[in-house]
Amino acid sequence: MCFLTGVPFKFQNKVAGCHKGYVYGVAFSPDGEHLVSVGADKRIQLYDGKSGEPTRTISESDHAGSIFGVSWSADSKSFVTCSADQTVRIWTVQGECTKTWRFGEGISVPDHQVGVVWPAGRADGLIISISLAGDLNYLYSDSETPKLVVQGHNRSIAAVGYADGTVLTGSFEGKVCAWDISSGAGQTIDGSSHTNQISGFTSAGGRAYSVGWDDTLRIIDTPTKTFLSSADGGATKLSAQPRGIAAAKTTVTGNEYETLYVATHKGIDIFDSQTGKEFEHFDTREFTPVAIGASGKYVAISDESGNVHIFTAACKPTYRTLVPERSIHPSTSPVTTLRFAPRGTYLAIGTQQGKIQVWATDSWTLVTDRWSSHTAKIMAIDWNEEETHAVSGSLDTSVHLWSLEKPGSRVKAANAHKEGVNGVVWTKEGRVVSMGGDGAIKVWAVKL
Repeated sequence: MCFLTGVPFKFQNKVAGCHKGYVYGVAFSPDGEHLVSVGADKRIQLYDGKSGEPTRTISESDHAGSIFGVSWSADSKSFVTCSADQTVRIWTVQGECTKTWRFGEGISVPDHQVGVVWPAGRADGLIISISLAGDLNYLYSDSETPKLVVQGHNRSIAAVGYADGTVLTGSFEGKVCAWDISSGAGQTIDGSSHTNQISGFTSAGGRAYSVGWDDTLRIIDTPTKTFLSSADGGATKLSAQPRGIAAAKTTVTGNEYETLYVATHKGIDIFDSQTGKEFEHFDTREFTPVAIGASGKYVAISDESGNVHIFTAACKPTYRTLVPERSIHPSTSPVTTLRFAPRGTYLAIGTQQGKIQVWATDSWTLVTDRWSSHTAKIMAIDWNEEETHAVSGSLDTSVHLWSLEKPGSRVKAANAHKEGVNGVVWTKEGRVVSMGGDGAIKVWAVKL
């Protein structure tokens, strides 16, 4: 521990030997009388706040793991520590531990407590700790458990979906969160999640589905915010790494069939939306899928050459496949995003060059190619319920709002996400949700 005094902080003295490993946290008491240090050796050491001389060793064994953080109460009579042993503890200056909170069951690395703060200026005694998983725990001395846990992402968000009024987001490491947009509260989806980057979401049959780079399709029960277990059919192995997922209801001779379509590097895996049972692997031998969209009888699949292949769904109770209908060539660059309007009237096509086209599905004619203000790859497109406007997100960090009636104009939210916009959703409440590489989720009010 090195002590420096005054401006320009001249070296005063050095204290060695108090800690036997890294010093992870130091904090002066608000009245300046004490200094405390904590570290990898599980030791809590007090010093005189003015001279820097060691005065008391508070503990060397109460914490069973490295101590990562320390913070003082406003009255300078107590301080709080957090540790890799999954606990947060309150101590008096005299060395008594007056409160302990423990997180998780057994040994749980995500529940390591890696930071803690005792906010000044509050009369309710609130303490906030953060776990390795990124959870913020709101702690009060009169409660044995957190009164509030704020959850979310602490890495790049790769995909977003919308199911039954709930926004779902998936991040780079496979974590999936559900969001209540009205309150802004997030909750991690429990159960066996993906072990790698999330590629996409869709909803069908009253359930939500996700695909990830662990090459699995997983089922999310949205009311309970839980992944179904493998024993309940909640995880299905895919034929290859997924590029995207879509769902559609198709009516054939009066019967309605709801089907899941997962685009992989090898083709399209087709599943029953009710049971998760795979019907067929449709091999796209002539091209490698890039993006997928589905609505009604149509399934659209793009390739790396700028083509969009239109298929119709052939459905029977025990049989589903795709029948080629036509191909369109909207771009010379890869088509990265495909999104049908809610009633299937239009198909929006986004490209790697930042251009967007809209095609009418009744005649497969071009409606507009003037949605062209992005300067980088289109990552996501979504429509409003009325099919009059669409929203897009791009790697150029901006979110754009488009109109079919006035295709030459647009509303731009520049620098919406610093690392690029990876997903957008237009909710039924008329708001737009965006997310991106910065790990943030933003809700936008839309005025048409």
